[in-house]
Amino acid sequence: MFENLRLAFRGIWTHKLRSFLTMLGIIIGIAAIIAIVSTIEGTNQQIKENLIGSGSNTVDIQLYQNDWPMDLSYTESPYGVPQISDDVIKEIRELDEVKSASKYNYRQVYDGVYYQNNSMNGGYIKGVETDYFATANLTVKNGRLFTADEQKNFKKVCLVDDAVVAQVLQNEDPIGKILEIGKDSYVIIGVVASRSTFEPVINSLSDYQTYNQDQSGNVYIPISDWPISYRYDEPENVIVRAKSTDDMTAAGKKTADILNANISPTDTSIKYQSKDLLEQAQQLQQLSSSTNSMLIWIAAISLLVGGIGVMNIMLVSVTERTSEIGLKKAIGARKGKIMAQFLTEAAVLTSMGGVLGVASGIGLAQVISMMSGTPVAISWPAAIVAVVFSMVIGIVFGILPSHQAANLNPIDALRTN
Repeated sequence: MFENLRLAFRGIWTHKLRSFLTMLGIIIGIAAIIAIVSTIEGTNQQIKENLIGSGSNTVDIQLYQNDWPMDLSYTESPYGVPQISDDVIKEIRELDEVKSASKYNYRQVYDGVYYQNNSMNGGYIKGVETDYFATANLTVKNGRLFTADEQKNFKKVCLVDDAVVAQVLQNEDPIGKILEIGKDSYVIIGVVASRSTFEPVINSLSDYQTYNQDQSGNVYIPISDWPISYRYDEPENVIVRAKSTDDMTAAGKKTADILNANISPTDTSIKYQSKDLLEQAQQLQQLSSSTNSMLIWIAAISLLVGGIGVMNIMLVSVTERTSEIGLKKAIGARKGKIMAQFLTEAAVLTSMGGVLGVASGIGLAQVISMMSGTPVAISWPAAIVAVVFSMVIGIVFGILPSHQAANLNPIDALRTN
């Protein structure tokens, strides 16, 4: 085996230019496939991050009417949809896919939240419990959370995020300031922020609108205060934090099933639904992958061409080394030994092309990323498979030349010397 490898490398080195040109088809094919796969992986990662952010794994389960979330700012609370009890929340938390869960109310605000002469526009007011912040992957960066006493005794306190501090309070120190929410005054006791920061790539108006909703600001009041400023007996929504990103779909759907089992609305179009961002990401990823798979098949054609080139050059090599083969057979070399020698040379030739192709593909992917702004993610399993596949190509296309060499008549072979 080692002797065959030594002879293979010696033969390749002796004919360096010819060997390189033979490998060129393999190099181009592998490079194209690695570049395409890396672009697909990068695009899929970007799609996933643009929709679900950087790993908070949270899913909102809201009350829908048909295909749209119910806006209780303009409609009455639906009959047959009770408030969510602690027992229901406990059942949700016990789901295998769920790490934590919390109920909340919300309103989108276009007017009605003021600090002095500044108003909040486009953000959200949320009535929450203390455990909402951990579930939503929020942390207190300044001040504190609600106390049990404040929630129990309907204290009018609130927390805000950085967007509200910048937009409404004009970056003043918010702690202790009075925020007017409708006709009620709330004391700001803290500022919250996401534990992980993520800036999505915005390529369209739709991306901007989705991202801008989260940048307009959020004000959090105790859920016990919700009836004071808004409405009694209003049905809540639920936020769950899945144990992993892959659990998000199941966590959202199972939570919606539990909530729907506890309601009996007179309008059958009203039900709880999860906002399944992971499923949307997977659908977009499948569309992206199916489109690019066509490019992979096209690139694979060059591997076929490269394999034919290997077979051709190995046939030439057999012709050039006829006398060598005849001498080996004359001194007792078996067909299998000679066939193994030429198969090894073909496999080494294509494997070297595969390695160079992987390196070229990684470089090509980086160039594509810099020129087009398309993200890339190098797939090392794909690189390993590409090198192994190139070796297989060498073996498959080296069979015919190797078989021809092994079956040469030693007398005829020696006569050519």
